This record gives sequence, C-alpha cells and structure tokens, in this order.
Amino acid sequence: METPDNATEASDEATAPTGIAAQDWATASADPQYRAAVVDLLGALAYGELAAFERLAEDAKLAPTLGDKAALAKMASAEFHHFEQLTDRLTAIEEAPTGAMEPFAKALDDFHRQTAPSDWLEGLVKAYVGDSIASDFYREIAARLDTDTRSLVISVLDDTGHGNFAVEKVRAAIEAEPRVGGRLALWARRLMGEALSQAQRVVADRDALSTMLVGGVADGFDLAEVGRMFSRITEAHTKRMAALGLAA
Repeated sequence: METPDNATEASDEATAPTGIAAQDWATASADPQYRAAVVDLLGALAYGELAAFERLAEDAKLAPTLGDKAALAKMASAEFHHFEQLTDRLTAIEEAPTGAMEPFAKALDDFHRQTAPSDWLEGLVKAYVGDSIASDFYREIAARLDTDTRSLVISVLDDTGHGNFAVEKVRAAIEAEPRVGGRLALWARRLMGEALSQAQRVVADRDALSTMLVGGVADGFDLAEVGRMFSRITEAHTKRMAALGLAA
C-alpha cells in the first residue's frame, strides 16, 4: 500500500506522543482491548497487502508492454514482502495470521469484486486511488499506536512505486486521447465512495477497532476528530485526482 504524495500527515509529527502512543508494545499490550484492536488492525492490513499482491499480478496481464509487466511484477513483490512483515509480527505476538485476517476477507473481497477494472487504465487508477485512501486511513490510526506497532504500520505503507507509475501512464493516456479523462474521473469518484464505505464498515464491524478510533483505548481521537479525519482523507484524494489530471 502507499500514499505516494504524502498528502496527509500523521498528527504525531506535530506534537509529542502521549498515552499509548508513547508506550512500546510490551507495555501497551497489557490492555487486552488494545491488544485486540492491534490484532484486528494487523489482520486487516495483512489481508489488504495480500489482495494488493494478487491484484497487481492480475493487472500485469493487462499491461501493454513487457516493461510495464515487469514494473508491476516488481511492485507486486514489494506488496508481498509487506504481507510477510505483518504476518511475521502476528506470529511473534502469538496470534495466528490466518485467524487475524479472516474477519476482513469478505469485506475486502466484496470491495474488489464490486470495483473490478475493465481495462489497464482503470486498474492503474484503482490501485492509485483505492490503495492511497486505505493508506491514509491506516496512517491516521498509526499516530495513536504504540511505538513498535506504529513503526511496522508506517513501514508497510511505504510507496511501492505504483503511485508515480500510475500518474505517468494515466496522464500520458489522457494526453493522447482526452476523452479518456472523463471516463476515468467517473471511475475514480466511484472508487472513492466505495473505499470510504468499506473502511467505515470494517471499523463498525470490529468493536476493538471502533473503540480505538473514537478514543476508548488510544488518546487523541473522538467522534469530531473522526469526522475531521475523513475530511483530510477526502482532501488528499482531491490532490491525487489533480496529479492524475482528473477532476475530483
């Protein structure tokens, strides 16, 4: 996953961490509710990375050139490495990776089924827009995590290179055929709505995660802040649409 332009910034950079955000995993995980929230978070991220790997491998089949196929294969490999980092951490804290991922499989599979791209360009836009929205969401949560978990989450959200790749290819396609821009703009708006709805459903279905998000086990979030968080994610999406040469 990625946030290529770093359009949103984690708020822990602005002020010194307090509470759980200032603790390490050994200390913070003594709270069973916090531990459950982190297991959920790592499970959701791990399945997301596995799905991203599978999707990039599928997108490579639609690539118009051998160079494009190779580029997507390299990005898919990076996503799988992120998946391994997350499952290794789950194993290290004595949680079964498959058990942690299972609660999120259907929601993510449904999202990908409902937003299956019809061609190469739609696949690029989906990876750029959809993955970046998810990364922004997880970065917001990461600011409230313990230091060890936060470091892991931020590392697996590093840009795999897909962002710049997608921008280059989509802008070139629009320049060659301007009518493509309108179709892709509509597609990106649909992705935005589906991605936000999917993120909200995932949190609502998991008590530990929802409690974390509104401040029950991690300081700094409240219901008003949740609203501001989604506003920041929407603003970042608008910036990415501009980078693609599309209207938000």
